[in-house]
Amino acid sequence: MAVSYKRLWHLLLDRDMKKKDLIELAHISDYTIRRLNRGDNVTTDVLVKICRALDCSLDDIVEILPEDK
Repeated sequence: MAVSYKRLWHLLLDRDMKKKDLIELAHISDYTIRRLNRGDNVTTDVLVKICRALDCSLDDIVEILPEDK
């Protein structure tokens, strides 16, 4: 399953936040941010931490992409 976190980056821009701000607010690692940048899958636990920190839903930060066939 392919995912995109473009919505997360747009949300950060809209809120005038930097990635380091998200690291502090959501208590996630720099490594997790790098994984998100690459579009790698991360655990649901990480996504929930981000949503709680940003007061948003999963749909606001992640998009499931169709599989290439």
